[in-house]
Amino acid sequence: MIVCAFSLLHWLDLCVKFILSFPKRRKIINPRRITPYPQNLPMKLVRFDTLKGHRGKVWCAKWNSSGTILASCGEDKTIRLWGMTGNGKWKLKTVLQDGHQKTIRDLAWSPCGKYLASASFDGTTAIWDNLGGEFECNAALEGHENEVKSVSWSPNGNLIATCSRDKTVWVWQVENDDYDCAAVLNAHTQDVKKVAWSPSGDLLVSASYDETIKMFKEDPNDGDWTSIGTLKSHSATVWSISFDQTGTRFASCADDGSIKIWRQYLPGNPEGVATVDNDPTWKCVCTLSGYHDGPVYDVDWHPTKNLLATACGDNGLRLFEESDDSNPNEPAFEMVAADYNAHAQDVNCVKWHPTDSGLLVTSGDDEVVCIWQVV
Repeated sequence: MIVCAFSLLHWLDLCVKFILSFPKRRKIINPRRITPYPQNLPMKLVRFDTLKGHRGKVWCAKWNSSGTILASCGEDKTIRLWGMTGNGKWKLKTVLQDGHQKTIRDLAWSPCGKYLASASFDGTTAIWDNLGGEFECNAALEGHENEVKSVSWSPNGNLIATCSRDKTVWVWQVENDDYDCAAVLNAHTQDVKKVAWSPSGDLLVSASYDETIKMFKEDPNDGDWTSIGTLKSHSATVWSISFDQTGTRFASCADDGSIKIWRQYLPGNPEGVATVDNDPTWKCVCTLSGYHDGPVYDVDWHPTKNLLATACGDNGLRLFEESDDSNPNEPAFEMVAADYNAHAQDVNCVKWHPTDSGLLVTSGDDEVVCIWQVV
């Protein structure tokens, strides 16, 4: 009897150790807490609207290119489309469902605004179109062996990039409503969290659990996609990436609580930064740390200004502005606005409005989408 009891306890101990050995999706590892938080900042964030309806975490919220439709998705396996009313508030227009069997993690609008791509934990990316007057799911991109974490439509609308927990990045060719796999890129060693295109569309960038950022380009001679660089500066999972309007800089955010600014240096640059094989070199020129009390899950560069918005696991929303006299090789950013309780739980996504320069949206684990005005 004693032997059986001992064996049972030993078995339970092994089970507990096995469960604890799984990598945690999120962790608070930034020890540099700001106490008290700065309050007298030059700009103010005003919550303009709160959109309710999702059940469970809201992972993503994004406007179409004209800013007339807002799409949100989440744990409840639905996509909600919101439109602006006469009083400036946003109202639910329709709910897209039955396109996925599991959580919808990310969304991407086509540049023309007629198509919406949704990436899901069920391993597929669905393509929705409103060619018939209302959105319908008319295609599913299959091939990833695990959860699809991010989807991004190229600026010209001819390519779609997806990435997955299976450590791969896929590039899809779009032609006449047909979607064919053009490349499977195996550059990362861990879960890939984000994919993003440069504004010119000639560069594809991915962020990963392996703490790196990878850069990919298509060879114009044979059409093959290859990795042309690996950027390493973060000390934990890199969650998101956002280019500035010129495409010569981008911001990255990570589980280490920091924001990093990367700059492109062309061959023969006056700064003397070395380049290889006639390709540009990307260099980290600025690190913003100590501002967040947890992982930074998303960052978005303003479409026309040198403003960054961040979404954090400490429930906060923050804005950073580049100084007017900033040195391009050592840019200086300062925090200019913050709402430290933007959501009741983790803030998962932040996105600037494409045409209204003072409007942005966030979504969080607290099941809501929030519209913000910068004043």
